[in-house]
Amino acid sequence: MKAARLLLALALTVLSAAAWAEDFTVFAAASLKEALDTQAKAFEAAKGHKVAISYAASNALARQIEAGAPAALFISADIDWVDYVEQKQLTVPGSRVNLLRNELVLVAPATSATQLKIAPGFALAATIGNGRIAMANPDAVPAGKYGKAALSALGVWEAVAPKVASAENVRAALALVSRGEARFGIVYRTDANADKGVRVVGVFPPDSHPPIVYPLVMLEAAKSDTAREFARWLMAPAARATWERYGFRREPS
Repeated sequence: MKAARLLLALALTVLSAAAWAEDFTVFAAASLKEALDTQAKAFEAAKGHKVAISYAASNALARQIEAGAPAALFISADIDWVDYVEQKQLTVPGSRVNLLRNELVLVAPATSATQLKIAPGFALAATIGNGRIAMANPDAVPAGKYGKAALSALGVWEAVAPKVASAENVRAALALVSRGEARFGIVYRTDANADKGVRVVGVFPPDSHPPIVYPLVMLEAAKSDTAREFARWLMAPAARATWERYGFRREPS
């Protein structure tokens, strides 16, 4: 009997390992964390496969992919960094799809009572005073690039630039505002929704910056059919409610 129980335990272990054999890794923009974690948990529960997700700024993830990181899917917060990995011939041809959209907002600490209307020439620099405005790196990180574009279009970038506290990604910028270390921050709507330590002061006009699009692409290194299944899961109509609950808008099919 003892030998039979041992064999049964061994068989169950082998079956369990087989069930999780097609684990894969997703590289995703930091702003996706709560929503994508929820999507992954639902997928794991339904399909029995483990999804590993690495979150960071899109530019950092693209560089890691270029260096040979073994990711199966890449979801960027802008089109430029997916263009970059495509130009390096690191993607599966024909697998790219625009998955989501977002909004760009100006935030302040939740305890702040400052009011400021976003408009051409608005007094952002004067309102910041001797303080700081937190942004993801405006030269490389999508959220920072969108923010710089918006402030430039509104005619205030030159005055605001010396007051920028540059962060490695949008969540790091959000944290500076939430902790009260920056008077304002420029982040995505979904980031503001995720942190009760901030409040939205205003929404940047959509025509002040390029559309905030999140492309998804399969990577050349991907060998897993399960990764393709997960990509389809994220694009399916059933996933829309979760995306929208976290503040994203699903791109039309």
